[in-house]
Amino acid sequence: MSSELRTRAIVGVVLILVALAALFSGGFLFWMLLSVAGVLMQGEWGDLTGATPENRKLAMFAVSVPLAILCPVAAGVSWLAFTLMAAAFFFVALVGRSIRLALGVPYIVVPVMALLFLREQAPNLQGLLLTLWALGLVWATDIGAYFAGRSIGGPKLAPRVSPSKTWAGLGGGVLAALTVGFLLHRFADLPVQLAAASGLLAVAAQLGDLLESWMKRRAGVKDSGTLLPGHGGVMDRLDGVVAAAPLAAVCYMILVQLP
Repeated sequence: MSSELRTRAIVGVVLILVALAALFSGGFLFWMLLSVAGVLMQGEWGDLTGATPENRKLAMFAVSVPLAILCPVAAGVSWLAFTLMAAAFFFVALVGRSIRLALGVPYIVVPVMALLFLREQAPNLQGLLLTLWALGLVWATDIGAYFAGRSIGGPKLAPRVSPSKTWAGLGGGVLAALTVGFLLHRFADLPVQLAAASGLLAVAAQLGDLLESWMKRRAGVKDSGTLLPGHGGVMDRLDGVVAAAPLAAVCYMILVQLP
């Protein structure tokens, strides 16, 4: 194993362990991890949109306001958080004079709200299961897409955006996500309708990946940042979660809560 691959593997394991520890703990620790990641992602978003250092810092401070109100000892997931998110968006757009930079605010806050919403579902075990499902299927999608794409190859999914992605990889990612969903249904009582929706969330995760790839291509960079050795930036690790988490929350509300 090369030193680069070894570094990537070690960092990957550490990231998963930290994420699982915060996920199982829930509450304040889970919110703190998501909020720190969110502020770092806003900084990377600023770099990808070509923001000045001053406007980049401005956006990071602005996004921290709705993230702060999401704290369990504050308002939590509420309409106030939505209001502050909208206010932060318009503040960055007007003061920073950049809609592109301001779009980073909902890009970050909405998935954080979705994950906190899923984790807070009672009883506690159900919230843990729902959040583990939303995150686990993204990880499964990445793994399935990687191995299917490498072993099968074939036509490119979006060659102008991400030359390495193939339709076979997308199929492998969807299959892996469905496998995780139905395993959680079989052994952890995840509602079957959510297990069936795992394929749709896998597609969303891949679209999130493509969006970030498009942004990096426009910015002329390989990674969104250099914070995580062997992995790039925080956005590089969470681009699929950003797209899949809000859809997971919507699926839960429509398919489970409403009926």
